[in-house]
Amino acid sequence: MSQSHNIALLIDCDNVSHRAIEGVLQELAKYGKVNVRHAHGNWNSPTIKGWIEKLHPNAIRPVQQFAFTKGKNATDASMIIDAMDLLYSGNVSAFALMTSDSDFTPLVLRLLESGLTVYGFGEQKTPQPFVDACSQFIYTENLEYIEEADEPVPAATATKTTSPPKKATPPDNKKLSRKELRGNTSLVRLLRTAVEQTSDDDGWAHLGAVGTYISNNSSFSPVNYGYKKLSDLIKASELFEVRTNNKVIHVKDSRSH
Repeated sequence: MSQSHNIALLIDCDNVSHRAIEGVLQELAKYGKVNVRHAHGNWNSPTIKGWIEKLHPNAIRPVQQFAFTKGKNATDASMIIDAMDLLYSGNVSAFALMTSDSDFTPLVLRLLESGLTVYGFGEQKTPQPFVDACSQFIYTENLEYIEEADEPVPAATATKTTSPPKKATPPDNKKLSRKELRGNTSLVRLLRTAVEQTSDDDGWAHLGAVGTYISNNSSFSPVNYGYKKLSDLIKASELFEVRTNNKVIHVKDSRSH
């Protein structure tokens, strides 16, 4: 990664699952240090109870926001104010917004206008305008860790207050097959356009340049297709020739023959 960001992660606990936080932090580690980790919500509400046990292990600071009026989401305003304070502090160079709420789309656009990268993380229900606005967007279902007991508690000794310790295991994401990748016309078009726009006279394109072109033009992430790296997705699609020289990967549209 050519640029390492100081990232501010802001979490809308009302609208996203706590099970994805480890995966989100691991994904953001690719792009820099997550110096700011704020979780916004009404901590008196039982609906975000799952987030409480995630705070200390992941060094996340809870930000309390009471619901002043029933039916109104005060968390949104709290997060926006937090984001603008951080923007004007000048201490961060990128934001990560963990939410499934499209109401944050104007905030994303404002941060982009200031020259900052915005990583989005939300559930499949996230409206498309918010997805498209982010520099990169990943669906949290692809990052969710499964919480399970280390050892089952024997029925004879179990009590109502007994709860076994939990551990988080990494998600086992289903990789889209070659047929499924090729059947996704928008994905195929995006990949082929990126290779075409960054290729040399012989049709070969540096994979790094391909990735940069894609990130400049869409909220694409290979994680949403079950692949950790762009190179793995491109190889699986079998749409391109791939060659490696001194660990440098180049790709070429197979149709060019």
